[in-house]
Amino acid sequence: MTYHILRLPAVKESTGLSRSTLYLRIANGAFTHPVSLGGRTVGWPAHEVAALNAARIAGKPDREIRELVTKLEAARKAVA
Repeated sequence: MTYHILRLPAVKESTGLSRSTLYLRIANGAFTHPVSLGGRTVGWPAHEVAALNAARIAGKPDREIRELVTKLEAARKAVA
């Protein structure tokens, strides 16, 4: 499986969220944590951002979004 990593500007553009709102959602469990790309560089797997965008568009409640975040991050660990 090929993974495409999005850096912060691309995530902001894709979601329409500001940096502070994105990190607030991460702190609240409503968005996945970034992955380290080395040094102080981070990014997000594109498929995770797409899944979260699709859930928001579908009108999923925050509880279901948090469950999705948990599943996405667990799948990350299963691949590693």
